[in-house]
Amino acid sequence: MSDKKLVISTKKYRGESSVVSVRLPNDMIDALDAIAERTGRTRNEIVSKCLAFSIENIEIEEKK
Repeated sequence: MSDKKLVISTKKYRGESSVVSVRLPNDMIDALDAIAERTGRTRNEIVSKCLAFSIENIEIEEKK
């Protein structure tokens, strides 16, 4: 597994966006809310940053 970490600063993001709905487990939402509170960002910003990090660092394993 990679040692990469997602580092979240307290800077706010502004830009164009679209609404996407997703179901998440309650414990994941609690963790996102804790990160949001600690960093002064919204839950939406945290989810967006996590997804951006994942997209940039994803490794797709092809089935043989």
